[in-house]
Amino acid sequence: MGRELAPSTLERFRQKLEAERIRLVGILDEIEERRKAGRLAEGAAEHNPDPENADGGSLALEMEMDISLEQNTKELLDKVLHAQDRMEKGLYGICEVTGKPIPVARLDALPYATTTVEAETRL
Repeated sequence: MGRELAPSTLERFRQKLEAERIRLVGILDEIEERRKAGRLAEGAAEHNPDPENADGGSLALEMEMDISLEQNTKELLDKVLHAQDRMEKGLYGICEVTGKPIPVARLDALPYATTTVEAETRL
């Protein structure tokens, strides 16, 4: 199929993927906390309406940005989890499309990459 990564290189990527997974889960947790806080603020505003308050537009924008960030973070987390799964199966570093080794430089840049650049451009 392809070359195997050295155990030390594989461990380095295992650590990078795990650090990225933790970082992404933290972002999702922060978004959820803001969402909960926003619901509390909305409830308070309903009980104490202030016609002079123009924060509604900025809250809507923040919510829209959080939704976009959440979607992007979930997509990236899925890629990280997929790469970790491939690592557990002994397939990490092998292109899913061509079966060729993914260059270490690409894995350094994107530890969750599962295709070579050439295969990615074909997709």
